[in-house]
Parts: sequence; C-alpha cells; structure tokens
Amino acid sequence: MPSLDDLKKRIKSVKSTQKITKAMKMVAAAKLRRAQENAEKGRPFSEKMNNIILNLSNFISDKDNASKFLVGTGKDTTHLCVVITADRGLCGGFNTNICRKARNYFDKILKENKTLKIFTVGSKGHDQLKRIYGQYIIEKINFKGFKKISYKEAENVGKIIVKLFRESQFDVCKIFYNKFKNVITQIPQE
Repeated sequence: MPSLDDLKKRIKSVKSTQKITKAMKMVAAAKLRRAQENAEKGRPFSEKMNNIILNLSNFISDKDNASKFLVGTGKDTTHLCVVITADRGLCGGFNTNICRKARNYFDKILKENKTLKIFTVGSKGHDQLKRIYGQYIIEKINFKGFKKISYKEAENVGKIIVKLFRESQFDVCKIFYNKFKNVITQIPQE
C-alpha cells in the first residue's frame, strides 16, 4: 500500500498534468479560431473570382479564337479529378468523406467509358485511393514537411493543373475538397 507521501506526490503530479492539458487546450482553441477566421476571410474572394470567370466565359462571342482556359476544349471525354485531403489523420471523417464523394464520381465516369485521371493533393487521400484507383493516379503531391502552407505551395498545384491542360491531358477538371461549415462539420464539395 502506498504511503501518504506517495499519494500526495501522485495527486500533485495529476494536478500538474491537468494544468498542462488545460494550457494545451487553450492554445489549440486559439489556433483553431485563427484558422477558422482565415478560412472564412478567403471565401468571399474565391466566390467572387468564380463568378467573374463564369461571366467572362459567357460573354465571349468568338469562341473559336478565345483562350482555351475560358471556353474549354468542347469535349467531355477525359476527366481530371483533383482530390484535396490532409497529410495527417485523426480527424474523423474529414478525409474519408472527400474520398467517398470522389469514388462515387470516379465510378460514374468509368461506367460512361470516359477516361479518368486523378491528381491527389495530400497523402491521406492518395493512400485511400491508390488501392482501387492506383492506375488512374497521374500526379500526387503532399505537404508533410510544411508547418504552414503558403500561397506558393497552392500555386504549384495550380501550375501542375495548367500544365496538364496545356498538354491537352484532360477536357474536364473536377476538384474535390471540404468546405468549412463549423469546427465539427466540413461538407465535401465537387
């Protein structure tokens, strides 16, 4: 049976651990709040940018001489699917929900006898998809070594997609990602 001094030391140790845990929880909450604010700040910009591009493509009268980036190829045979997931796990259904939505789309495309090409951003999505759709994955990128992902890394993803389009590697590009709703809920988007 432990002595009274041993019990006091154990109680003191538990209280110390509780204080450390509480401090870690506060730091994590502050980081999450900052990330949430940053995600919400960018949303109006991306929505407005999307509307501008859609409006530009609708007003083009001479589609034969217009940029392929605005009017597309006019075909629907080769689909590039960009699947954006995390590089780490332990986040519930975050990665699984994106991959499930993407797999449903892949199956639909393959049933229609169209060509499927997959570009995975994030190691968790790549790991889930390579088992069944490994032969369709043409590009992969992850950011495991980065503490913070900047515009430069996102730009590299965009450059890869543009390069593939310029090389006529696809006609249609679909991007699968999670749209932030709140801390608990992220909605898979296409």
